[in-house]
Amino acid sequence: MLKNLDPLLNADILHALRSMGHGDELVICDANFPASAVARESVLGKLLRLDGVSSPRAIRAVLSVMPLDTFIERPASRMEVVGEPNTIPAVQREAQIEINAAEGRDVPFASIERFAFYERARKAYCVIATGEERGYGCFVFTKGVLLAPDAPRS
Repeated sequence: MLKNLDPLLNADILHALRSMGHGDELVICDANFPASAVARESVLGKLLRLDGVSSPRAIRAVLSVMPLDTFIERPASRMEVVGEPNTIPAVQREAQIEINAAEGRDVPFASIERFAFYERARKAYCVIATGEERGYGCFVFTKGVLLAPDAPRS
């Protein structure tokens, strides 16, 4: 065990998060997502797993150590419900609560059509599959920076 780290964050996930740079993207997906195939095309090239946890719980763990990008308007995105792009399922409402809590501010989701989501996920740094059984528990996050208190914010 390590102090002050969410116990869900295994060594592979911590290594990937630490290896990511500003602007790199990470996918957290549900159990229905074609995670293995998509992850093979990601920068990391292999699937990371958080089996047995929901997408919102995985988001809480990841965002406990990874800042979201503040230089872009929408650093968090969600997969749209097919045929109902304005519908926000419970899993996405729960994820929104976790994101806002982690960031200490409102960070509204951008919405991505299903097949466009797959394409974007293939270009991500890494893909983390969860045990989320509800549909549309799929998200993309853009990594931000941690600046020293006296560093200029350009």
